Amino acid sequence: MPAFQPLPNLWLLSDERNDHVLEQRLRRFAEPVGFVFRHYHLSPAERVARYFALERIARAEGHLVVLSDSALTAREWGADGIYGAPLSLYPRRQNLLHVATAHDMREIAQANRIGADVVMLSPVFPTRSHPGGSTLGTARFRTLARHARMPVIALGGMTPRSARRLDWPAWAAIDGLS
Repeated sequence: MPAFQPLPNLWLLSDERNDHVLEQRLRRFAEPVGFVFRHYHLSPAERVARYFALERIARAEGHLVVLSDSALTAREWGADGIYGAPLSLYPRRQNLLHVATAHDMREIAQANRIGADVVMLSPVFPTRSHPGGSTLGTARFRTLARHARMPVIALGGMTPRSARRLDWPAWAAIDGLS
């Protein structure tokens, strides 16, 4: 894992919905955060350009920069880590922070098996991303989190208010921080 220690408790994920406020938001955090660049909606050329524009701001503010892409691309673009489903993180991820995603016990087990550095467990609460979708809720989230061998970041319907309700130190959001 890279030398970014300790891991931030707050994480911002990029998305088409929050793209218009990302520059402003990255500049307004009181302390370094984890920034996960996704932007799946852009063409390859637009995605590269947008990544580097946001990466410059994130670095200037001291944020950790994680790319939702392959380890090869993350190394080429100079990201601190990669983000995605546990199986997509293996192999060739040396010297990168491995941020796995999980929604159930099987995916927590996969993240454990591959040695992910951190896992984003979701969706904790209802989200705009998946309206009407099932959620983990507080009790199931905590049950699954206990099985992870790495730090767990709560994702899905997270806002400062829901983070207090969950009473979990590490959380991530798309809309909730925009």
